[in-house]
Amino acid sequence: MNVNDSINLILSVVIFVGSIMALISAIGILIFKDVYTRSHAATKSSTLAVLLTLIGVFVYFILNDGYVSFRLLLGIFFLYLTSPVAGHLITRAAYNSGVEMKVEGSKGKHLNDLLRTQKKTSKDKALLKDK
Repeated sequence: MNVNDSINLILSVVIFVGSIMALISAIGILIFKDVYTRSHAATKSSTLAVLLTLIGVFVYFILNDGYVSFRLLLGIFFLYLTSPVAGHLITRAAYNSGVEMKVEGSKGKHLNDLLRTQKKTSKDKALLKDK
């Protein structure tokens, strides 16, 4: 086994790990119950999955073909930049809309009560600020 074969093996493992992370992300989106945990599964793990896959493909093309793909670089850059921001905006919109967390037990009830009181005090502060 020469150096090129071992590098191809490492890149194959990176791409395979990215595929497994994408599968885990899809399962997380299906299993989780509320928008907060679903957005976490959709943004964090799927971003890592796609980045691992694209970086593995990018390095593969550089080493085997000597081809630098600017499309892959732009895809990596924009995905890394936009996916966490989109997840944050979706979660923030859900929070501002009053979507409750689906947490079981006394801790979940306490967290939802805490969110309600925080929203009430922030609305009161906004009303006082307008006056």
